[in-house]
Amino acid sequence: MPQPSIDKSLDLKIDRIRSDPNCGDFILADAKDADMAFGLATAGHSPEHHASEAHFRSLQEYRQNMREITKQGLVDIMLMSASSSEVLTVRERLFDDSTVTPAIRANDTTDIWLAAGTGRYSTEPSRPFASASLDHAMCGQPDCPPDQRHLGVDLGLYSVTFNNDVQRDHESLQAYKQFRQEAEPKGFRHFLEVFAPNACGDDCPEDVPRFVNDHIARTLAGVTSRERPVFLKIPYFGPRAMEALVGYDSSFIVGILGGSAGTTYDAFHMLWDAKRHGARAALFGRKINNAEHQLTFVQYLRMIADGQIKPEEAVRAYHAELDRMSLRPRRPLAEDLQLTEASHSYSGSGSTARQTSGNSTATASRDPEPDFSKMTPAEKVQWNLEKWRRILD
Repeated sequence: MPQPSIDKSLDLKIDRIRSDPNCGDFILADAKDADMAFGLATAGHSPEHHASEAHFRSLQEYRQNMREITKQGLVDIMLMSASSSEVLTVRERLFDDSTVTPAIRANDTTDIWLAAGTGRYSTEPSRPFASASLDHAMCGQPDCPPDQRHLGVDLGLYSVTFNNDVQRDHESLQAYKQFRQEAEPKGFRHFLEVFAPNACGDDCPEDVPRFVNDHIARTLAGVTSRERPVFLKIPYFGPRAMEALVGYDSSFIVGILGGSAGTTYDAFHMLWDAKRHGARAALFGRKINNAEHQLTFVQYLRMIADGQIKPEEAVRAYHAELDRMSLRPRRPLAEDLQLTEASHSYSGSGSTARQTSGNSTATASRDPEPDFSKMTPAEKVQWNLEKWRRILD
């Protein structure tokens, strides 16, 4: 089977951003890899869901959303589990004539094990683990012949969470090194996701954004260009932390993760503000998946990313489109225009930028904040865990 000849927008943008970081290009990804975290709740609530029931959309519906968003062509990356990629990339050849690049979640650390009844996993220090096989992801079989590696994906997300614990962090770094040593000879590229600490207890750093930035810079200092990540995916801690990381090394292409669902304005404003301060990519999962109409939501994300519309205007236009399609919004317009705090962990229960740094943009929270200066690091983490369990969708 001949390799697809169509240019991928990701590759074109990466080349342009590396040549000129101020070129205006922005990488947008739909993260549809939640089946590696949530189990039956992956695809979100079914329209027939009621408060007393756990009725969720099916995996087939989830994959249909992937097909539709890929065919729309406004995202640059479709991030999937290896099993979804086998169906869409290898068997259906969905991406052969598309500008969208398929990618898989290459590892699934324990802090994203969020199946019902396993609430302890995300509150214990992250441990490295990978369900996916690179060869199976690249060609659908073990020991791929070189001429068949193009049949699947050649890009994956690799995730690490540092907890200021030398044993755990060493374990995570060793696993990342082993991944790179396998991936490079096979021509498998990756982008690196670094979360805020998820379970550091009394040893939480005072300045989490600086802690994350320093770990990224220190980790990649020992990694040469051939095995470096194509770009980074990190929480958006605010302007100062973003500018510090981007300013440290101009070769870093920094992207942000979307976190929990939040309001429509949360998603639109986060993308807009992060780009203003140096981010060049955004990977939104639940923010897209929980949207009333995913294709329209992605359309406005793309317009914001390309500088065609401002966040507040985009929220109003999105609601107007929902009304035109006779779709009921999850929130009234006035409520959907509110800015709330964003979570910085996959589970939605990690540290917040407001807690850990004074450099975040102004946010509006419904919960009164205690005096953090009088709290221990462990008390700060516990306060945020309890808060996000109350307010997350």
